[in-house]
Amino acid sequence: MKLKTNLLLLGSLSALILSGCNSIEEKITPKETVTVYAVTPDGIGENIGQVTFIDSSKGLIIQPKLKNLTPGPHGFHIHQNPSCEADVKDGKPGAALKAGGHLDPNNAGAHGTPEGPGHLGDLPVLVVAADGTATTSVIAPRLTLDLVKNRAIMIHKGGDNYSDHPAPLGGGGDRIACGVIK
Repeated sequence: MKLKTNLLLLGSLSALILSGCNSIEEKITPKETVTVYAVTPDGIGENIGQVTFIDSSKGLIIQPKLKNLTPGPHGFHIHQNPSCEADVKDGKPGAALKAGGHLDPNNAGAHGTPEGPGHLGDLPVLVVAADGTATTSVIAPRLTLDLVKNRAIMIHKGGDNYSDHPAPLGGGGDRIACGVIK
């Protein structure tokens, strides 16, 4: 009887210790959650959800929880500046232009795959489901949370072919959603 009690106590103590380790690990793993807004040439619009960034041994895990997007693939990038404000370029207003271009601290000067030699801000394509939600996580193997802090996460209309040909910057369209990573 005493052996059963000791085994039960040992099992309970082990479970308690292990659950404590998990919560400690979660607290140590750097992560940041960012609110994402619809953007237009008129400015910042409605909140469409959040994106969470988590450092891992495989790179930066990017977990979207977004809604109200058009179904299909969308260009997904880290942009240079921490702003989602509209601006004017070539005399025309544009959505989230104050975010600047794709993050490119190594001066690659070219669009590429998330694993390749292009801009560091080039992320895997964001896939939006038929109901307008995006919840599938992607991994950016060359990024860390520290590299993307004080930048913007950007969603473009349409897909991304990870090349500057036949159209620049992967052929993605207008900037349609943005969030500032603090």
